Amino acid sequence: MNIKLFSKNNCMQCKMAKRFLADNNISFEEINIDNEPNAIDWLKEQGFQSVPVITSDATTVVGFRPDQLRQLAS
Repeated sequence: MNIKLFSKNNCMQCKMAKRFLADNNISFEEINIDNEPNAIDWLKEQGFQSVPVITSDATTVVGFRPDQLRQLAS
């Protein structure tokens, strides 16, 4: 599964989402919008206004939502 985590520096929900994915052995690619500002444009085009945004082939999760992130683990 191709999972991307869009995050930014000093974002507590982003840190919690990263920890949840790592603790559940879910591999992901992190895209930090502070380091890659072009990702901000893509997020805005998709209608997102905040991070974290976790995308996969099947679903998108906005914010730290353990209930929805668990679905990625199954």
